[in-house]
Amino acid sequence: MGTLNRREFLSRSVATATAAGVAGYSLNVLGANERVVLGFMGAGGRGTFLAEEFAQRKDVEIRYIADPDARRHDACAKVVEKGLGKRPQCTQDFRRILDDKEVDAVVMATPDHWHALGTIMACQAGKDVYVEKPASHSIWEGRKMVEAARKYKRVVQVGAQNRSNDNVVTACEYAHSKEFGDIHMVRVLNSKERTTIGKKPDQPRPPDGVDYDMWLGPAPMRPFNENHFHYAWHWFWAYSGGDIINDGVHQIDMARWVVGQKYPKSVVSAGGVYYFNDDQETPDTHAVNWEFDGLLMVFEQALWAPYLKKTPLELRDVDGIPNWPFNGTRVEVYGTKQFMFLGRHGDGWQVFNADGSPVKTEPGQFSPSNVKHSDNFIECIRTRNLPNADIEELHLSTMLCQYGNIAYRVGRRLHIDAKTEGFVNDADANALVKRQYRDPWVVPESV
Repeated sequence: MGTLNRREFLSRSVATATAAGVAGYSLNVLGANERVVLGFMGAGGRGTFLAEEFAQRKDVEIRYIADPDARRHDACAKVVEKGLGKRPQCTQDFRRILDDKEVDAVVMATPDHWHALGTIMACQAGKDVYVEKPASHSIWEGRKMVEAARKYKRVVQVGAQNRSNDNVVTACEYAHSKEFGDIHMVRVLNSKERTTIGKKPDQPRPPDGVDYDMWLGPAPMRPFNENHFHYAWHWFWAYSGGDIINDGVHQIDMARWVVGQKYPKSVVSAGGVYYFNDDQETPDTHAVNWEFDGLLMVFEQALWAPYLKKTPLELRDVDGIPNWPFNGTRVEVYGTKQFMFLGRHGDGWQVFNADGSPVKTEPGQFSPSNVKHSDNFIECIRTRNLPNADIEELHLSTMLCQYGNIAYRVGRRLHIDAKTEGFVNDADANALVKRQYRDPWVVPESV
């Protein structure tokens, strides 16, 4: 069966709980005129962006900003106060949000290693969740997020805005038309020029105002180092999985949506840190091949290529098509009759025939889909429908990134066991399906 498109998502509903509620919590079903009360986990760049976006809505109240780095509180709180006229409460401990029974939902913009535990704890506390991409840090905990969402009947929306972009919906529909033909290959690019993180020494203590133990959470304890902290954490296995899972997951999710399959049969990966001479562990040059039934998906990444770029923000809402050969975040869909360039975040799409002539062009816009994504989350809190970027769909897409990283780390082709979401007869690879947790921040076997 293929993956659900946006229209199918909107037609499905999460069953409501009984009057007794789940684990002592009600579903907090809201009336049309009631405000949705939100708490934010994470007040960095992405968290502040989302806070500003949600603060434009008059049907929400942002009650809390939580971040282990208290130095970030004020800037994020000011954005909320400017939009809603009321300053939120600021805390280093997100559990204050969970303890407040009036909070309906948590918006999570933490580092990846906190996504699963934060989401599961919020679900257990009766809160809906908007969690930034990628869905999880590991395959096992991604499935636990799905289990928690279903068990506690929670709306869990992942920040994959392309799922709320009608432009991408129509591209997926066209790719399965008779005119386009059968799809046997999809190529995904995630290339752009990134700067070095350099080499930095460990420090005797974290900066004043930082609750470092809380920031680490489930991750292993280690001495404080700026390269293992704000943003640079993306390039270390303990907290994330490099740019394939940081940025590439957007394109991989679109590609999997086009493909319409859940699990590959096998994965092989190669690459390394070929360009940078710094502290990062994850590859700056990376290629992954996923083999599905009758189809090959290819991922390519070069983080040192100055000629391959994301579309600039100021051009994403203009009715135009990128210069495709130098667009570093594109998807190429190979049909037996036609070929498609598909862009993310407002880049639109374009189809060419066997002669190389364009036969269909559909520009896109980014800002409307971004707003639609948050609209969809608030709507689903009220209706209890599954959201456009439901946690299960994005778990499956995030898992492709994780399969690629695990194949890279063990250095061989891996065969996928769809029943377990792990690997066939490979103890080394299966050891990377689940991370080791640090007490007390442990994702339980039974959520």
